[in-house]
Parts: sequence; structure tokens; C-alpha cells
Amino acid sequence: MSLFITFEGIEGSGKTTQISRLAAYLRARGLDVVQTREPGGCPIADTIRAILLDAANTALVPAAELLLYAAARAQHVAEVVRPALADGRVVLCDRFTDATLAYQGFGRGLSLPQINSLNAMARGATVPDLTLLFDLPVEIGLGRAFRRIAGTAGPAEDRFEQESVAFHQRIRQGYLTLADREPQRFRKIHAEADADQVFAEVVAVVEQCLRQRGRS
Repeated sequence: MSLFITFEGIEGSGKTTQISRLAAYLRARGLDVVQTREPGGCPIADTIRAILLDAANTALVPAAELLLYAAARAQHVAEVVRPALADGRVVLCDRFTDATLAYQGFGRGLSLPQINSLNAMARGATVPDLTLLFDLPVEIGLGRAFRRIAGTAGPAEDRFEQESVAFHQRIRQGYLTLADREPQRFRKIHAEADADQVFAEVVAVVEQCLRQRGRS
């Protein structure tokens, strides 16, 4: 039986660290896991990712940004996510459709109904079974993000980190609003704690999900 888990949160929430830890944990339990990310996850989508996250692309307008995310997602779902789920694998994805609603909708102020329509076109019938929302204060998250960027040897991918604190506050509130609207799918993770405490909370939530689906 397949399982699709998405990881969401503001910049510096620690979700990327936790997704790798969870992938290793589930593989050790004998599950077949695909770990992926958005934007990206396959060659074409990775090319689009480079455009979206490059801080030099200051001329990128919100509508173009939104459409690029949709294009990357359509390719990623068709090439990676949907085939893996069809094979009965566990897919862990670092960001998915909720990120577009939070960033381009609540953050940029674009139409939520239009974003929902684009998301539906890009993902088709592929929707997460569980979404982990890593929540913490914006100032703490951005501090972590900038420390990560400073220690990165490759492309910084920091276009969103350069936005205002108010922008990131809107994103955080957007995520919390989305979680309130779909409590059956979302589980909020207290990401301000140290990494081991956060991981223990992640494991508890995922193990409960596996039990409910008869996979424990």
C-alpha cells in the first residue's frame, strides 16, 4: 500500500533535515521509500528550480513565479511521485501544493482559487495522505536559514530568504490557516525544539499513520 507524506514549513523550519532522517528510519523498518522535493525532483523540474530560487532573478513577477511552480510540479508528479505511489512505495516530499498556497497565495497575495485550479491541474488526483507542518517563529527560522546559506558551498538558493519579515509572517499564518482547514491531513510539528525532539515527534505521528493504514 502506497503512502504520500509531504513536509511543509517556513524557511529554516528544519523540514529538510527531518525528511532525510525519516527516510532512513522507514528504510530501516523495511519500507521502500522515495525521498524527493519541490520545486525539483527530476531533471526538468530541477532546471525550473534553479530559476525560481536564484536571488539574481529579482525581475520574476508573481504570476510567472506561480506558473513556473505549476510546471515543475506537473513534471515532478508525472515522472516521480505518481509512478512511485503506483508501485506501492512510500513517497516523502519536501514541499508540495500547500507551499504554493502559502507562498504565492498568502505571501504574494495571488488568488487562492486560481492557485487551487493550477495545483489540481499539476497534481491530478495525487494528494498527500499526511502533511507535516513544521512550525516555529519566523525570526528563528530565518536566522537558521541564513546560517545554512552561509555554510553552503553550492548555489545559495536564497531568493525567498531575501524577502521581508512581513512576507514570511504571512506565509507562516497561511500555513496555520491551511492546517486549520484540513485537520485530518495536517499534523503540526513544534519545530523550535532541538532536532532530536522534533524527530521523535515526527516518528510518533508517522507511526500512528502507519498503524491506521495497517503498515506497522
